[in-house]
Amino acid sequence: MSLYALNLFDLAENDLYLRYSRRSAQAVARHGGRVVALGRFAGDAGSDPGVAPRRVMILVEWPSREAFSAFLEDPENADLHPLREGGTQNYLWWTYERLEDLRPIFRGRRRGGL
Repeated sequence: MSLYALNLFDLAENDLYLRYSRRSAQAVARHGGRVVALGRFAGDAGSDPGVAPRRVMILVEWPSREAFSAFLEDPENADLHPLREGGTQNYLWWTYERLEDLRPIFRGRRRGGL
């Protein structure tokens, strides 16, 4: 089952993420991942005013949770991950399972409520 990794962050005041980005696409591809979307913050669409937006969004699709884990644990990437960590601020990184529709989300919920 496909897995999506949603990355939301701000860039730090250094060149570490630039260095990360020059190598990360190849490292991600080596484990079957592919960047589905890149984005720059374009404005508030009605979110919680108490939550500061992140300026950068990257969505990566992985063929499986195991492929994502292999990327994280690959010894060839040992010096790569610190570039991401040091080159960003306010980093949020979540994974989501791929769904074909919303029915699995609603299973087990009582009728009339979410």
